[in-house]
Amino acid sequence: MKFGKMMLALAAITLLAVPAFADSHGGTLKVGVQAPITGSYANEGQGIENGVQLLAEQINAKGGVMGKQIEVITCDDQGTAMAAAICAKDLVNKGVKMVIGSYTSTCAEAAQKTYYKAGVLQTSDGTADSLTEKGYWTFLRNSFPNSAEAEFVANYLVNVKKYQRIVVISDFSTYADGLANAAEAAIKKLGGNVVSRDKIKADSQNFTPVLTNIKSKNPDAIFFAGYYSDGGQLRNQQMALGIKADFYGGDANDNPDFVKLAGSAATGAFIVNVPSPDVLPYEIAKSFIADYQKKYGEMPPSIWGLMNIDGMRAIIHAMEQNKSFDTKAAADYLHNMKEPLEGITGQIAFAKDGNRKGGAYVVKKIQADGTYANEYVQ
Repeated sequence: MKFGKMMLALAAITLLAVPAFADSHGGTLKVGVQAPITGSYANEGQGIENGVQLLAEQINAKGGVMGKQIEVITCDDQGTAMAAAICAKDLVNKGVKMVIGSYTSTCAEAAQKTYYKAGVLQTSDGTADSLTEKGYWTFLRNSFPNSAEAEFVANYLVNVKKYQRIVVISDFSTYADGLANAAEAAIKKLGGNVVSRDKIKADSQNFTPVLTNIKSKNPDAIFFAGYYSDGGQLRNQQMALGIKADFYGGDANDNPDFVKLAGSAATGAFIVNVPSPDVLPYEIAKSFIADYQKKYGEMPPSIWGLMNIDGMRAIIHAMEQNKSFDTKAAADYLHNMKEPLEGITGQIAFAKDGNRKGGAYVVKKIQADGTYANEYVQ
């Protein structure tokens, strides 16, 4: 009896030890969603989850992936590194083959190593350069890195607008701090003048001390590299203090809640990002967005959820091309794509390090009615 029990225990351990990159037979294709379903970035997290659920339904209605139905398993990382690390372990234990998310670089990074050790593919819109510097074959960035946005911002502020006194602000997160540092370096490289590099505490709501210091620098432009939940309030308080500098929010400010939080002060502010969902010219984008609106009664909150959907589509495409659910084979295929995949957000192709190739940016000006007007297109 003891020998029999020992053999059963060993068999159970062996089954648990099977990595995600090994093929499995029967059952479903489990897809994890790691996103901030609650917390400061819930608007974006829910958009990611909704998009994944919709794509899964569409694929399942057509027979699934090589005969397997997609099963979506969501874990709320609340936008915090601690919760993200817990989510990663939970999703791995539940047998997911791929994870879509998270929304923030901090949360994506906190989960990376766990997914790498388990051979679980992770695709995220996190833009911090550090995400692709660890050599994890499991990580695929579905957006574009901070360095690309920083170079665009620097060129626009220095060469196009010719600002003389620029302030760069971030919070302390991996994404925001990385983007701000890259932007500051790129501005200086072009001969621009950064008169102040400041940091705020995310969710603190009162930014008057930082803004008062900035006002004394007499800036003509402010670039904020944090998230929309702070950006809207920062813009509101900037205007209340009479700081007349043009305000530029980095890509994570491109969310309807920025306008809500800024109120009337949103008018005249600028947002830097890749093209927004409503102007995407691709037929596949128009079709998916129409289906999204029909199902959820609203537009996707931003481009980020759609980029995550493209990451999911790319992984599934690789598996189908390989005729295998092996995650290592899928990663090898994606890192060596001969032809890009037509995506919702444009052509999808990855470099050897997992970065998405390409990238176009726009500067959008917020109008009095809360809508955007393209000011500059790369």
